[in-house]
Amino acid sequence: MKKKKWFSSILSGMLAVSLLTACGTSGEKENGAAEGGAEKEEKKVLTMGTSADYPPFEYIDTAKGDEIIGFDADLAKAITKELGYEVKLVDMDFNGLIPAIQAGKVDFVMAGMTATEERKKSVDFTEPYYISNNLIVTKKDSGIEKLEDLKGKTVGVQVGTIQEGKAMELQKTIDMKVENRNRIPEIIQEMNSNRFDAAVIEDVVAKNYFNKDETLVGFPIPDAEEKGSAVAFPKDSELTAEFNNVLKEMKESGELDKLIEKWFGGEQPAE
Repeated sequence: MKKKKWFSSILSGMLAVSLLTACGTSGEKENGAAEGGAEKEEKKVLTMGTSADYPPFEYIDTAKGDEIIGFDADLAKAITKELGYEVKLVDMDFNGLIPAIQAGKVDFVMAGMTATEERKKSVDFTEPYYISNNLIVTKKDSGIEKLEDLKGKTVGVQVGTIQEGKAMELQKTIDMKVENRNRIPEIIQEMNSNRFDAAVIEDVVAKNYFNKDETLVGFPIPDAEEKGSAVAFPKDSELTAEFNNVLKEMKESGELDKLIEKWFGGEQPAE
Protein backbone atom coordinates (compact mmCIF):
# COMPACT_ATOMS: atom_id res chain seq x y z
CA MET A 1 0.00 0.00 0.00
CA LYS A 2 2.83 2.41 0.89
CA LYS A 3 4.45 1.80 -2.52
CA LYS A 4 1.17 2.48 -4.29
CA LYS A 5 0.60 5.70 -2.29
CA TRP A 6 4.19 6.81 -2.93
CA PHE A 7 3.90 6.12 -6.67
CA SER A 8 0.50 7.85 -6.79
CA SER A 9 1.96 10.94 -5.10
CA ILE A 10 4.89 11.08 -7.52
CA LEU A 11 2.53 10.70 -10.49
CA SER A 12 0.23 13.43 -9.19
CA GLY A 13 3.17 15.77 -8.67
CA MET A 14 4.49 15.18 -12.18
CA LEU A 15 1.05 15.77 -13.65
CA ALA A 16 0.67 19.04 -11.74
CA VAL A 17 4.08 20.31 -12.91
CA SER A 18 3.23 19.28 -16.44
CA LEU A 19 -0.08 21.17 -16.34
CA LEU A 20 1.54 24.28 -14.86
CA THR A 21 4.26 24.24 -17.50
CA ALA A 22 1.75 23.76 -20.28
CA CYS A 23 -0.42 26.60 -18.99
CA GLY A 24 2.58 28.89 -18.70
CA THR A 25 3.72 28.17 -22.26
CA SER A 26 0.23 28.57 -23.64
CA GLY A 27 -0.20 31.86 -21.82
CA GLU A 28 3.04 33.26 -23.26
CA LYS A 29 2.05 32.26 -26.77
CA GLU A 30 -1.41 33.72 -26.41
CA ASN A 31 -0.06 36.96 -24.96
CA GLY A 32 2.52 37.14 -27.72
CA ALA A 33 -0.12 36.56 -30.38
CA ALA A 34 -2.38 39.13 -28.79
CA GLU A 35 0.40 41.69 -28.64
CA GLY A 36 1.44 40.95 -32.21
CA GLY A 37 -2.15 41.20 -33.32
CA ALA A 38 -2.56 44.53 -31.58
CA GLU A 39 0.58 45.88 -33.26
CA LYS A 40 -0.65 44.68 -36.62
CA GLU A 41 -4.03 46.26 -36.04
CA GLU A 42 -2.49 49.60 -35.00
CA LYS A 43 -0.38 49.79 -38.19
CA LYS A 44 -3.01 51.51 -40.31
CA VAL A 45 -2.71 52.00 -44.05
CA LEU A 46 -3.72 55.39 -45.44
CA THR A 47 -4.87 55.58 -49.05
CA MET A 48 -3.58 58.54 -51.04
CA GLY A 49 -5.35 59.63 -54.20
CA THR A 50 -3.24 61.18 -56.95
CA SER A 51 -3.16 61.79 -60.70
CA ALA A 52 0.02 60.08 -61.85
CA ASP A 53 0.47 62.05 -65.06
CA TYR A 54 2.17 65.06 -63.50
CA PRO A 55 5.94 64.60 -63.38
CA PRO A 56 7.93 65.36 -61.32
CA PHE A 57 5.12 65.54 -58.72
CA GLU A 58 3.81 62.04 -59.53
CA TYR A 59 4.06 59.67 -62.47
CA ILE A 60 4.25 55.98 -63.34
CA ASP A 61 7.70 54.40 -63.33
CA THR A 62 7.34 52.06 -66.32
CA ALA A 63 10.63 50.37 -65.43
CA LYS A 64 9.00 49.15 -62.22
CA GLY A 65 5.64 48.17 -63.63
CA ASP A 66 2.90 50.44 -62.33
CA GLU A 67 4.71 52.00 -59.35
CA ILE A 68 3.88 55.67 -58.76
CA ILE A 69 6.95 57.77 -58.01
CA GLY A 70 7.72 61.48 -57.73
CA PHE A 71 8.00 64.36 -55.29
CA ASP A 72 4.51 63.94 -53.83
CA ALA A 73 5.00 60.18 -53.50
CA ASP A 74 8.26 60.59 -51.59
CA LEU A 75 6.84 63.35 -49.40
CA ALA A 76 3.73 61.31 -48.58
CA LYS A 77 5.85 58.31 -47.60
CA ALA A 78 8.07 60.46 -45.37
CA ILE A 79 5.12 62.08 -43.58
CA THR A 80 3.11 58.90 -43.07
CA LYS A 81 6.18 57.01 -41.83
CA GLU A 82 6.81 59.73 -39.25
CA LEU A 83 3.18 59.41 -38.10
CA GLY A 84 3.33 55.61 -37.90
CA TYR A 85 1.26 54.81 -40.99
CA GLU A 86 1.84 52.98 -44.22
CA VAL A 87 0.60 54.58 -47.43
CA LYS A 88 -1.05 53.17 -50.53
CA LEU A 89 -1.08 55.32 -53.69
CA VAL A 90 -4.08 55.17 -56.03
CA ASP A 91 -4.04 56.73 -59.51
CA MET A 92 -7.12 58.47 -60.92
CA ASP A 93 -8.09 61.45 -63.07
CA PHE A 94 -7.41 64.80 -61.41
CA ASN A 95 -11.04 65.94 -61.53
CA GLY A 96 -12.05 62.79 -59.62
CA LEU A 97 -9.74 63.37 -56.65
CA ILE A 98 -11.94 65.60 -54.47
CA PRO A 99 -15.05 63.48 -55.14
CA ALA A 100 -12.97 60.45 -54.07
CA ILE A 101 -12.22 62.16 -50.73
CA GLN A 102 -15.87 63.03 -50.23
CA ALA A 103 -16.93 59.46 -51.02
CA GLY A 104 -14.41 58.04 -48.54
CA LYS A 105 -12.47 56.20 -51.25
CA VAL A 106 -9.18 57.86 -50.24
CA ASP A 107 -7.90 59.28 -46.95
CA PHE A 108 -6.07 62.21 -48.51
CA VAL A 109 -4.91 63.64 -51.82
CA MET A 110 -1.50 64.81 -53.01
CA ALA A 111 -1.38 65.80 -56.66
CA GLY A 112 0.26 69.20 -56.92
CA MET A 113 -3.16 70.53 -55.87
CA THR A 114 -3.73 74.18 -55.00
CA ALA A 115 -5.97 75.11 -52.08
CA THR A 116 -8.46 77.36 -53.88
CA GLU A 117 -11.39 78.94 -52.07
CA GLU A 118 -13.77 76.82 -54.14
CA ARG A 119 -12.03 73.58 -53.18
CA LYS A 120 -11.93 74.60 -49.52
CA LYS A 121 -15.71 74.38 -49.52
CA SER A 122 -15.41 70.60 -50.06
CA VAL A 123 -12.14 69.60 -48.35
CA ASP A 124 -9.54 70.84 -45.86
CA PHE A 125 -5.93 71.61 -46.80
CA THR A 126 -2.56 71.70 -45.12
CA GLU A 127 -0.24 74.67 -45.46
CA PRO A 128 1.44 74.78 -48.92
CA TYR A 129 4.47 72.55 -49.25
CA TYR A 130 5.63 73.81 -52.67
CA ILE A 131 5.19 77.11 -54.51
CA SER A 132 5.16 77.30 -58.30
CA ASN A 133 3.86 79.36 -61.25
CA ASN A 134 2.22 78.77 -64.62
CA LEU A 135 3.64 78.90 -68.13
CA ILE A 136 2.22 79.21 -71.62
CA VAL A 137 3.71 76.17 -73.37
CA THR A 138 3.82 75.96 -77.17
CA LYS A 139 5.89 74.70 -80.12
CA LYS A 140 9.01 76.60 -81.14
CA ASP A 141 7.62 77.40 -84.58
CA SER A 142 4.16 78.46 -83.35
CA GLY A 143 4.89 82.18 -83.42
CA ILE A 144 3.40 82.49 -79.92
CA GLU A 145 5.74 84.58 -77.77
CA LYS A 146 3.34 86.66 -75.65
CA LEU A 147 -0.22 86.44 -74.38
CA GLU A 148 -1.60 88.61 -77.20
CA ASP A 149 -0.38 85.98 -79.69
CA LEU A 150 -2.98 83.55 -78.31
CA LYS A 151 -5.74 85.46 -80.13
CA GLY A 152 -7.61 83.05 -82.40
CA LYS A 153 -5.66 80.06 -81.02
CA THR A 154 -6.73 76.89 -79.23
CA VAL A 155 -5.25 76.47 -75.75
CA GLY A 156 -5.22 73.16 -73.91
CA VAL A 157 -5.54 72.66 -70.15
CA GLN A 158 -6.00 69.80 -67.71
CA VAL A 159 -9.60 69.55 -66.55
CA GLY A 160 -10.35 70.68 -63.01
CA THR A 161 -6.99 72.39 -62.47
CA ILE A 162 -5.81 75.86 -61.54
CA GLN A 163 -4.41 76.07 -65.07
CA GLU A 164 -7.90 75.58 -66.50
CA GLY A 165 -9.16 78.42 -64.34
CA LYS A 166 -6.27 80.62 -65.44
CA ALA A 167 -6.99 79.94 -69.12
CA MET A 168 -10.67 80.81 -68.62
CA GLU A 169 -9.58 84.04 -66.94
CA LEU A 170 -7.30 84.90 -69.89
CA GLN A 171 -10.15 84.11 -72.26
CA LYS A 172 -12.08 87.10 -70.86
CA THR A 173 -9.58 89.48 -72.45
CA ILE A 174 -8.13 87.34 -75.26
CA ASP A 175 -10.30 85.89 -78.01
CA MET A 176 -9.03 82.30 -77.79
CA LYS A 177 -10.56 78.84 -77.53
CA VAL A 178 -9.96 76.74 -74.40
CA GLU A 179 -10.20 72.94 -74.47
CA ASN A 180 -9.50 70.52 -71.64
CA ARG A 181 -8.19 66.98 -71.39
CA ASN A 182 -7.93 64.60 -68.45
CA ARG A 183 -4.14 64.17 -68.53
CA ILE A 184 -1.08 66.28 -69.32
CA PRO A 185 0.38 63.79 -71.85
CA GLU A 186 -2.87 64.09 -73.81
CA ILE A 187 -2.40 67.86 -73.98
CA ILE A 188 1.20 67.50 -75.19
CA GLN A 189 0.04 65.01 -77.81
CA GLU A 190 -2.64 67.41 -79.01
CA MET A 191 0.03 70.10 -79.49
CA ASN A 192 2.29 67.68 -81.35
CA SER A 193 -0.67 66.82 -83.59
CA ASN A 194 -1.35 70.55 -84.17
CA ARG A 195 -4.82 70.36 -82.61
CA PHE A 196 -3.72 72.67 -79.78
CA ASP A 197 -1.64 75.77 -80.43
CA ALA A 198 -0.57 76.17 -76.81
CA ALA A 199 -1.26 75.01 -73.26
CA VAL A 200 -1.22 76.38 -69.72
CA ILE A 201 0.99 74.11 -67.58
CA GLU A 202 2.64 74.48 -64.17
CA ASP A 203 6.27 75.56 -64.54
CA VAL A 204 8.01 72.61 -62.86
CA VAL A 205 5.88 70.16 -64.83
CA ALA A 206 6.47 72.03 -68.09
CA LYS A 207 10.23 72.01 -67.55
CA ASN A 208 10.11 68.23 -67.34
CA TYR A 209 8.59 68.13 -70.84
CA PHE A 210 11.10 70.70 -72.13
CA ASN A 211 13.88 68.32 -71.12
CA LYS A 212 12.30 65.50 -73.12
CA ASP A 213 11.11 67.45 -76.17
CA GLU A 214 13.30 70.22 -77.61
CA THR A 215 10.47 71.41 -79.87
CA LEU A 216 8.57 72.73 -76.84
CA VAL A 217 9.12 76.20 -75.36
CA GLY A 218 7.30 78.34 -72.85
CA PHE A 219 7.01 81.72 -71.16
CA PRO A 220 5.56 82.78 -67.82
CA ILE A 221 2.16 84.39 -67.55
CA PRO A 222 2.89 88.02 -66.54
CA ASP A 223 1.78 89.00 -63.05
CA ALA A 224 0.40 85.53 -62.49
CA GLU A 225 -0.12 84.80 -58.81
CA GLU A 226 2.09 82.05 -57.47
CA LYS A 227 0.18 78.99 -56.32
CA GLY A 228 1.11 76.55 -53.60
CA SER A 229 0.58 72.80 -53.61
CA ALA A 230 -1.09 71.43 -50.47
CA VAL A 231 -2.41 68.13 -49.08
CA ALA A 232 -6.20 67.72 -49.18
CA PHE A 233 -8.25 65.90 -46.51
CA PRO A 234 -11.90 65.27 -45.69
CA LYS A 235 -13.50 68.10 -43.77
CA ASP A 236 -12.50 68.18 -40.06
CA SER A 237 -9.95 65.37 -40.45
CA GLU A 238 -7.49 65.12 -37.54
CA LEU A 239 -4.82 64.19 -40.07
CA THR A 240 -4.69 67.76 -41.40
CA ALA A 241 -3.04 69.06 -38.22
CA GLU A 242 -0.80 65.97 -37.95
CA PHE A 243 0.48 66.42 -41.51
CA ASN A 244 0.99 70.15 -40.91
CA ASN A 245 3.16 69.40 -37.87
CA VAL A 246 5.38 67.00 -39.80
CA LEU A 247 5.63 69.38 -42.77
CA LYS A 248 6.76 72.14 -40.40
CA GLU A 249 9.41 69.85 -38.92
CA MET A 250 10.62 68.83 -42.40
CA LYS A 251 10.91 72.48 -43.45
CA GLU A 252 12.89 73.35 -40.32
CA SER A 253 15.19 70.31 -40.57
CA GLY A 254 15.92 70.75 -44.28
CA GLU A 255 14.36 67.41 -45.24
CA LEU A 256 11.81 69.12 -47.49
CA ASP A 257 14.57 71.03 -49.30
CA LYS A 258 16.36 67.74 -49.97
CA LEU A 259 13.25 66.34 -51.69
CA ILE A 260 12.85 69.56 -53.67
CA GLU A 261 16.47 69.30 -54.80
CA LYS A 262 16.00 65.63 -55.72
CA TRP A 263 12.90 66.12 -57.87
CA PHE A 264 13.13 69.72 -59.09
CA GLY A 265 16.90 70.16 -59.13
CA GLY A 266 16.90 73.38 -57.20
CA GLU A 267 15.66 75.46 -54.33
CA GLN A 268 12.09 76.57 -53.82
CA PRO A 269 11.17 79.63 -55.91
CA ALA A 270 11.05 82.92 -54.00
CA GLU A 271 7.73 83.58 -52.32
